[in-house]
Amino acid sequence: MTDAAIYATADRSLARKRLTTFAAPAVIMAYLTYVFFAFDVAGLSERVSVDNMQTLVSDTYSYKVHVARDNRSGDTEVSIEGERKGEYPEGTSLDWVDLGDTTRVDLADGSYVLMGETVTYDIPGYGTVTATPGSSGVNATFPAGDIPEWINASKNRVAITTDAGRLTVTRNRTEVFRYFYGWELFFFTLDSPFHGKSFAELATGGQYGAIWNDFWSNKMWRHSDVAWALAETILMAFLGTFGGAMIALPLGFIAAKNFTPLGSLRFAARRMFDFLRGVDGLIWTIVLSRAFGPGPLTGSLAIMLTDIGTFGKIFSEALENVDDKQIEGIASTGAKPMQRYRFGVIPQITPVLLSQVLYYLESNTRSATIIGAITGGGIGLLLTQAIITQKDWEEVTYYIILIIAMVMAMDSFSGWLRRRLIQGNGEGGH
Repeated sequence: MTDAAIYATADRSLARKRLTTFAAPAVIMAYLTYVFFAFDVAGLSERVSVDNMQTLVSDTYSYKVHVARDNRSGDTEVSIEGERKGEYPEGTSLDWVDLGDTTRVDLADGSYVLMGETVTYDIPGYGTVTATPGSSGVNATFPAGDIPEWINASKNRVAITTDAGRLTVTRNRTEVFRYFYGWELFFFTLDSPFHGKSFAELATGGQYGAIWNDFWSNKMWRHSDVAWALAETILMAFLGTFGGAMIALPLGFIAAKNFTPLGSLRFAARRMFDFLRGVDGLIWTIVLSRAFGPGPLTGSLAIMLTDIGTFGKIFSEALENVDDKQIEGIASTGAKPMQRYRFGVIPQITPVLLSQVLYYLESNTRSATIIGAITGGGIGLLLTQAIITQKDWEEVTYYIILIIAMVMAMDSFSGWLRRRLIQGNGEGGH
């Protein structure tokens, strides 16, 4: 090859590299531009509700007390989170609520609300807002000037949100919300004799059985139901993972070329694995829920089908890499085919089998949370219900914390079990 040809080849190579150098960023920029307009990124700021976000975030670490008046009957009730299970008994209230024909609700910073046929909200630094609910709507008057952004007023509804609390007035109902830090009634509900007692009083009272029963049967936080939901989620993951592994192991022998000489049978087994793992677990969940109805068993079957495809591929590849000398050594003793597999093959693939199964057990614990939300089982169902209500986001936080703790526990357990089973002890086998 002449020098001219070498230089020409080098120039073409450099030109291709320069083209690649500029083409890759251009393709990426084109894709990002498409995403920007196709997903309407520019309109995201208009769709975001900052007020709603702030309310939901504050709900995660605090609780609110509702003082509600029925504008038709005049009845007033005080309850935590507006729930019947958190309602204060008749005739009892809080020191900042004065019940009567006209109920006075004292809020922070010197503001207060008077709830009667006419609702009055005195707001320091702004003035007094009055609202008269009736059949024609809510007739409200405001101090002179423009109405601030933290007041939302229409013909049928007035909503005022300040740092002291929130007031909502409609034709049928007047409601005041006041926030406090913490998760109230997490341990005991208002009807429990242990509510309001300190830890020292509970520890020295001696009624440990009754204390545990009141905590465990808490009607607002439902600790017993949450514990069973967590156990149900783990059971879904366990049944789906180990069920898939047990079915995939014999199918793995069929898909391995050194154990199944018939190519068409191997092809069929491998395509079945591709099909099962190619369909996402959530899709299997939807399909199976239509066939078998909702329930944790449906979630287990969805996990099992996906894992059969994954484990089948992993096990068949592990079987194709086994050492034939060990099998020949077992065969030389006169062992039958099943004995060759049992003592010559299984011990070789056991580390791979256990490692993968235990890893997927930990991974499927997370998946079972989402699957449970669709099939109606486990902690995923409780989490979905709490999110949909958009009322008690401290419960959402509670469930998320438990899910994270469950996944961390399963991760630690599967790691410890892998070391014990594969290495023979927790310190490493040699």
